[in-house]
Amino acid sequence: MDFTIVTPSYNYGHYIGECLQSVADQEGVSFEHLIMDAGSKDDTAEVVVRFPHASFFQEPDKGMSDGINKGFRRANGKWVMWLNADDRLKPGALKAVKEFADRHSEADVIYGCWNFIDAQGNFIRRMTLFPFDRGILIQYGCYIGSTACFYRRRTTIDEGHLLDVDFGFCMDGEYYARLDSLGKRFAYCPKVLADFRLHGESISQQSMGKRDMKSVLRMQRQAAEPRTIRRIYGMAPFRSEHLNCILDAVLFYFFRLKKCFLKGLFRFVINYYEVFVIGLVVF
Repeated sequence: MDFTIVTPSYNYGHYIGECLQSVADQEGVSFEHLIMDAGSKDDTAEVVVRFPHASFFQEPDKGMSDGINKGFRRANGKWVMWLNADDRLKPGALKAVKEFADRHSEADVIYGCWNFIDAQGNFIRRMTLFPFDRGILIQYGCYIGSTACFYRRRTTIDEGHLLDVDFGFCMDGEYYARLDSLGKRFAYCPKVLADFRLHGESISQQSMGKRDMKSVLRMQRQAAEPRTIRRIYGMAPFRSEHLNCILDAVLFYFFRLKKCFLKGLFRFVINYYEVFVIGLVVF
């Protein structure tokens, strides 16, 4: 089997149909779609049953990372990814990744571009990326979208490398940093592979703009996870934590500028290539 798609789910019945349809429409590859539901009280189960390609597993979990790990352990595909219940694969995404993987046998992780969409599924903006940069990942923040990232099961999950369940927001960034520290190889596929939905119900957006105690504590935890990644996988040459924090700030802005430069450069290259190819076809 070429792919395993793992979708963690909890009360997202109003979105999951689009997710399921986007996977069902994939052609030219073999795949399984595992829905790991934490006990939804809405119509999720009724929606999933309409899609015969999907397997539905419902049991309590210890959070999103734990739910994804349950799916990872069940995976049979050569390549594994997690697709959030409110996100969508682009038509032909899996075939494009398979063709790219066949040309890059050295890759342990393959990631691509994605579009941000709103709650109604309307296009907001495109995220064009660039080849893997450890400094940007750790010192600036996770720039690889989990919804457009694939892991070679044999060299990642089968070796016991799963998400850290202590991370509830930046589990993807910690996972990538850990895989990189283990010598796993990342390859950038310059294609738009998925739609990432931005809306108020998503985990990363739930506390934005709120000032009650629970929301502020949640935001502090969300901010602490990237700092933890920097401290564990990044640079900490000083005994003084204050000096290390100052260095973090300097490196954050340095790699922010580097990220902006690389994004602009590769966006130009990709757009120029597309225009060139279209020109050749027309000519």
